Amino acid sequence: MLGRIFTVGGYTLLSRLTGFARDIMLAAILGAGPVADAFFVAFRLPNHFRAIFAEGAFNAAFVPAYAHVQGGKGETSAKLFSDRVFTLLFLSQVVLLALAWLFMPQLMTLLAPGFTHDDAQRNLAIALTRITFPYLLLITLVTLYGGMLNVMHRYASAAAASIFLNISMMATLAIAAFFPTVGHAAAWGVLVSGFLQYFLLAGDLATHGGLPRFAPLKLDEDIRAFFRALGPATLGSMGTQVAMFADTIIATFLPAGALSALYYADRLNQLPIGVIGIAVGTVLLPEMSRRITAHDHEGAMQAQRRAFDFTLLSGVPFVAAFLAVPDVITRAMFARGAFTKTDAAAAGATLAAYAVGLIPFVLIRSAVATFYARKDTATPVKASLTGIGVNVALKLLLMGPLAQVGLALATAIGAWINLLLVLGFAVRAGYLELNRALVQSLLRFASTGVLLAAALWLTARFAAAHLSGLTAFRDEIVLLILVLVGAVIYAGSILLLFGPRWLKTLVR
Repeated sequence: MLGRIFTVGGYTLLSRLTGFARDIMLAAILGAGPVADAFFVAFRLPNHFRAIFAEGAFNAAFVPAYAHVQGGKGETSAKLFSDRVFTLLFLSQVVLLALAWLFMPQLMTLLAPGFTHDDAQRNLAIALTRITFPYLLLITLVTLYGGMLNVMHRYASAAAASIFLNISMMATLAIAAFFPTVGHAAAWGVLVSGFLQYFLLAGDLATHGGLPRFAPLKLDEDIRAFFRALGPATLGSMGTQVAMFADTIIATFLPAGALSALYYADRLNQLPIGVIGIAVGTVLLPEMSRRITAHDHEGAMQAQRRAFDFTLLSGVPFVAAFLAVPDVITRAMFARGAFTKTDAAAAGATLAAYAVGLIPFVLIRSAVATFYARKDTATPVKASLTGIGVNVALKLLLMGPLAQVGLALATAIGAWINLLLVLGFAVRAGYLELNRALVQSLLRFASTGVLLAAALWLTARFAAAHLSGLTAFRDEIVLLILVLVGAVIYAGSILLLFGPRWLKTLVR
């Protein structure tokens, strides 16, 4: 399982690195003004739908169901099941795309009401979203193919697919002079990447398992069970995305640049979420589904505990860095060209607010896996809806005094409530044991995080004082020093508090 996590995490890391290159380029060319805000609305809308209905709800319902049919009824039944799901998925996405194209002005009024006072910005957002929205259809099929490949223990192509998004956008940004605006260039890059990702996954699946085909629709028991799981899974996966929707809507009422600050802070925050949280959750779900289908409940619980430990081991350094030195990170990454140091400071404050909830962000996929693997998609909904309610209420309270920082902080608090409720439900159901070893492990991770955060904060102040004479690449050099010092401090803290035997047990 750890080898598969490194496969997914490695390709996801490469995707995130190319994504940072894309965002550095985007920040330098597009900046943080009205055109940038219009593009980020166009970019986020199809991605919100994708995260709710494709990667979120669909994976949670499809992967355990497909693994169950394949393990219990054989390849022929699994092939028929995937064909019928493909047919339903394709038809529903075509209808959604047609409605979105037709009613895009009304959709923009609903989801970006703050743009109504500026006709030029609103019309630009409508035009860009019409370009990007077909990406949802393509990426939904990519998600289906990726789910099938994951059950076959083939993770590489699905994890690497998003690299094409970054490459495609950088290519169109490089020739932005040939488009009406830089926003148009970026939007066309998003759409082109959807085709590239589709062909990558379709080629892999065609070679190793066969592509799904259109099939007569029949609501047999397997399809009905899939839909019974899909409904609650959709609600369960909406937690973070509803929060992001609310961010998009509310930020359109804030001064220009708020949406851009949210976007760039979220991009940094997504690095550990994608490389660690999603990678571990992607591998853990089919692993737990397979063990539970084989009635190995203790093995499933052990796999989840190791997933928690590995996620925290990898995630704590990001929490410490984002809380201790967010301003250094955002200046070093993005403060160049049209993106000023003032813009970077706004993004840094937003990043620190997101970091308050980074632990639940990276752990939630592994936490809900114990329910999804048992085809129980209803229980996590209770936690998710509670988190959503608190999240949205706090956004409305905090948007005035804290602007976009308040939106990010509300998202973080909602994430904590969601995670704690999911863990409580798991303990009550007997799926998770909060024993002494787990509590001691959490306390040790907290201690290492505090030590690392203090070391990074002190190092940043020392480096800034001694490098004040540099006029070029000062922030980049400080960030490099922080990475090196942080790696040494964190490695030493882990060995001191956990010991080498614990590390050997984790990777064995």
